[in-house]
Order: sequence, then C-alpha cells, then structure tokens
Amino acid sequence: METVTLSISGMHCGGCVSSVTRVLRAVPGVQEVDVQLQPGRATVGYDASRVDRDALRMAVEDAGYEVTA
Repeated sequence: METVTLSISGMHCGGCVSSVTRVLRAVPGVQEVDVQLQPGRATVGYDASRVDRDALRMAVEDAGYEVTA
C-alpha cells in the first residue's frame, strides 16, 4: 500500500471534510482516508496498481476543492 498526503484548499467545515472523505473512499483502490480540516490535508492509503495520485487529485477537484500540493 502506498500513502500520499494531499494539501487541500477550500474546506471550511466538517461537512467539507465529510465530502472529501466520501469522494476519496469512492475511488477504486483507496484503502484508508484521513481528512483534517486544519491544516487542510488528506492522507490517503491506496493500492498503486489500481489508482494513482492524479486520480485522487481529480476526485477531490471534481468535488469542488483544490489540491494545492
């Protein structure tokens, strides 16, 4: 399992955390998700043979948030 930490801007409340968590968990190959409002990041454990960082970034951005790093 690979792990990546994504810096996310645009999250303002617990509902945002829930939304980002939900969209990341829906990506095939994602095994673990930990989203924190402060400092605005998501740590994602995933199967690199099924998904890559770009797919994770796109899922977050499709939900209306910005991945800044």
